[in-house]
Amino acid sequence: MIYLLPLLSVFIGYLIALFLKPSSSLGFKLLLSFSGAYLLSITVFELLPTVYEGGSEHIGIFIMLGLLLQILLEFFSKGVEHGHIHHDENTGKFPLVLLISLCIHSLLEGFPLHNTEHLLHGVIIHKIPVAAILSTFLIHSKISKFQVFLFLSIFASMTPLGSWIQSNFTQLDQYNYFISAAVIGIFLHVSTTILFEASKNHTFNASKLAVIIFGILLAYLL
Repeated sequence: MIYLLPLLSVFIGYLIALFLKPSSSLGFKLLLSFSGAYLLSITVFELLPTVYEGGSEHIGIFIMLGLLLQILLEFFSKGVEHGHIHHDENTGKFPLVLLISLCIHSLLEGFPLHNTEHLLHGVIIHKIPVAAILSTFLIHSKISKFQVFLFLSIFASMTPLGSWIQSNFTQLDQYNYFISAAVIGIFLHVSTTILFEASKNHTFNASKLAVIIFGILLAYLL
C-alpha cells in the first residue's frame, strides 16, 4: 500500500482536474484545509516524538534545515505543494524546474512512511489536492498530452521511490532519524502554509474551521 496509494492519489487528483474546477470549488478548498490540518497533526502527534526518541541533539537542526529546504523548493515550484501554482500556462516549454522541485519534495516524503500508517494517510490526503492543482495547470498549458503524462508519471513515482530506497538500502538506517527530521520540517512548512492561507484576511468561515478541527481530532483519535 505504501507504493500503490501515492500513485493512486495522483490519478485521483488528475480525475478531479478533468471533471471539476479545483481552484473555484468550495469542496476542494475544504479538502485542502482538511489535508493541511491532518498532515500537521500526524506530524506533531506521531512523527515528531519518534525522531526525538533517537536521542540526537541535532534533530532540531535537521527539522529547520527541512523547513528551509521546502522554502527553497517553493521558490521554483511557486507553491503547488500547498495548493497554489503561479506558473505561466501560455508557455509551451516543459516545466522541468517545477518537476525537479516537486520530485525532491515527493522523494523525501516517502522515506518516513514506514513509521506509521497514519502518516501514509496524511501524505495521500495531502497529495490529492496537490495533484489536482498540478494537473489543472498541465492540462491548460501548451505542452503535449504525452508530456503531461510523463510529468505526472514521474511525479507520482517519487514518493514510492523514496519508500523503496529507505526499505532496500540498509546503509541509510543510521540516517533515518535525520531524514525524518528534515521531512518534519517540510511537512510543518507545507501544512501551516495551507492553514494560514485558509484563513484569508485572518478570518475563518465556519466550514473551514469545522474541517480543520475535524482533521486534528481524527489524527489524534486514530
